[in-house]
Amino acid sequence: MRTTILITSTGPNASPEWKAPGLDLFQFDAIISGGPAWFTKPVLIALLSSVIIMAVCWAAFARPKLVPRGWQNIGEYAYMFVRDQIARPALGKDADRWMGLLLTIFLTVLVWNLMGIVPLIQFPVAAHIAFPIVLALSVYGIKVYLGVRHHGVRGYLRGIVHLPGLPGWAYGLYAPMILAEVFITSLFTHFIRLFANMFAGHIIVAFFSSVGFWFLFEQVTPLGVGLGILGVVMTIVMTALEILIQFLQAFLFAVLASMFIASGLHGEH
Repeated sequence: MRTTILITSTGPNASPEWKAPGLDLFQFDAIISGGPAWFTKPVLIALLSSVIIMAVCWAAFARPKLVPRGWQNIGEYAYMFVRDQIARPALGKDADRWMGLLLTIFLTVLVWNLMGIVPLIQFPVAAHIAFPIVLALSVYGIKVYLGVRHHGVRGYLRGIVHLPGLPGWAYGLYAPMILAEVFITSLFTHFIRLFANMFAGHIIVAFFSSVGFWFLFEQVTPLGVGLGILGVVMTIVMTALEILIQFLQAFLFAVLASMFIASGLHGEH
């Protein structure tokens, strides 16, 4: 369902109608006419993001120096941040073993999100639900695989369900809920949080920038100029807020990934 807000003018000098940004912001045609339908702008941005991440990591770690400078400084800061704030709190002694995956997840989501504020690109990849779903499914598969491999099917399920001190009769209520949370709800909450924040943020920024452009360049009146300036100011404010949210969502997505991996390794909820 798509909702469109229209502002129209009447009279001989009527201006074209203004349409508030809607779901059309997330609908893309194939980049190459007659080419594969899946090769759209979000796919191209995702590929560009991968190239950027590989280039930064290569510049940072290909020829490390004893005294880090430039890109190596940035790369080591990102590595230590993921290790100390994401991996170690959940994985403990197993953190270093999973650093490659967790660093990749964090950087991938962060660059995907930041693409929403890059001029001429201006689309956060995670606002297209297919991309966070793929990452979340990958982590989900690793979690279940680790749980079964290290503990067996029965041991893994027993570790999830077991709750010290819980009366036996209560397991009939508790077990279905905790199993549903581990195997169903956790998957959806992993990607929905990221997708919903990027989706909503993209629409909000587009709305205020559209208002600013319209009233400053299309519907120029004394009141309209004031509304246009307000739209520009709000665009700047919301863009700054969106940058913060983009970083936080990359952090939270990676934190949840580390927690899910730890649950598989340890065989418990």
